[in-house]
Amino acid sequence: MNDLSEEMRMPSPCPECGSHRVRLSQVHNPEDKVFCSSCNTQRGLYSDLKRELIESPKSTKEALIEEAANKKS
Repeated sequence: MNDLSEEMRMPSPCPECGSHRVRLSQVHNPEDKVFCSSCNTQRGLYSDLKRELIESPKSTKEALIEEAANKKS
């Protein structure tokens, strides 16, 4: 069976371990839970984290890191 999850980099770090990487469903349902890739702490719902990616102010450096890390191959 194939893994139906993907990873993304978020602007905010995990409150438990400090990682910026999250694991989420490839389906992208607004109610899907999103988890830290490192410690598996629930980071929130997909809809909330998608809003954070769009609305959160970031430095040019942070924006470039996210763009490269979240780029689909």
